[in-house]
Amino acid sequence: MRYTDIAIIGGGLSGSTAAAMLGRAGISAVLIDPHESYPADFRVEKLSGHVQVERFLRTGIGESVLRRATFAGENWIARFGHLLDKAPSRQFNILYDSLVNAVRDEIPETVARICAKAISVETSPDRQKVTLSNDETISARLVVLANGLNVGLRHQLGIARRIVSACHSISVGFDVVPAGRTSFDFPALTYFSERPSDRIPYITLFPVGTRMRANLFVYRGFDDPWLRELRRAPAETLNAALPRLKRITGAFDIPGELKIRPVDLYVNDASGQPGLVLVGDAFATSCPAAGTGCDKVFTDVERLCNLYIPQWLASDGMDTGKIAAFYADPVKRDCDEWSAAKAFDFRSVSISTSPYWTAQRWARFVAWSVQGLLRPLGGAVHLEPNFLGHSSSSSSSSSSSRSSSSLSSSA
Repeated sequence: MRYTDIAIIGGGLSGSTAAAMLGRAGISAVLIDPHESYPADFRVEKLSGHVQVERFLRTGIGESVLRRATFAGENWIARFGHLLDKAPSRQFNILYDSLVNAVRDEIPETVARICAKAISVETSPDRQKVTLSNDETISARLVVLANGLNVGLRHQLGIARRIVSACHSISVGFDVVPAGRTSFDFPALTYFSERPSDRIPYITLFPVGTRMRANLFVYRGFDDPWLRELRRAPAETLNAALPRLKRITGAFDIPGELKIRPVDLYVNDASGQPGLVLVGDAFATSCPAAGTGCDKVFTDVERLCNLYIPQWLASDGMDTGKIAAFYADPVKRDCDEWSAAKAFDFRSVSISTSPYWTAQRWARFVAWSVQGLLRPLGGAVHLEPNFLGHSSSSSSSSSSSRSSSSLSSSA
């Protein structure tokens, strides 16, 4: 049996970030994941926005990891075939497997990395027992469950899952190449849907190395025939849905395979489990179209590793009272609530035809247009590409500022 303070199950973004942070803090930890090198996976493909990047930097590993990314300092905003703004951006583009492997390179050698699968977990108010597929057993004071969407261990532990919104959105990732020329005119682009009936909030194009990558977000059922057409004839189907997109991009082709990922919004309730804490998607999913997933991961891991784990290890036991303090953390709760609200607000502002959301949609269009006109005069106010109009953006901004303030004080 191997003894440690912290056993981290899952070596994706949240688990690997936690391992790097704990190792740098001199806390005894092991990282358990079946992959020596993280495999290709369609998830996060860019980090963007001031708050999201700052949250990553507060983990202590962000600066070196972001050097591996492709930086885009300007993002064009367009709708109805018209360029609305050439907005300064803080956008770091990197495929998910490259991001995770870059984070793993920041894990100190003092953190043992075990290439195996956790097949069972036994919890108690004192020590936890993790049995691995290689017949090894880990005894830990705390288990951090960071295995994303995998359900096996959560079922074995009896953790209840509450589905908030089934197939809330679908993300589609692919490469695009300009037709008949060597490059696109824009450094990066966010193009908003032209009609609610398209059920497309936006498409974003951004460079990753020498490639131009596209992420398309749709609100459809996974069995929708439109998705089959998109697979069969991607460029033609996309042009039919966004007919004026080519006014901005010019003619383009879509070579290679499309990656399509539906997302269910759910929350797992592990509050009754001693010695076990869930982070990232293992706790609750977010909507990729709203762009809050990395905010949740970095907030979860930063609060847990910088604040709670050092406190918990300073006294005996790992009962449910300790664990409950993490789930009740005001910064974490603000981020979770903001992410959930934004998922539904962004869906409504994209596809709802009610008078309220129609007005919100036009307000957003007018705001981008005015910002683009004011920018040459030096009077533009920076807006994130997926802001939701005055009331929603004010709410998320205040939540973000509270989170930033609290994170700064604890870092």
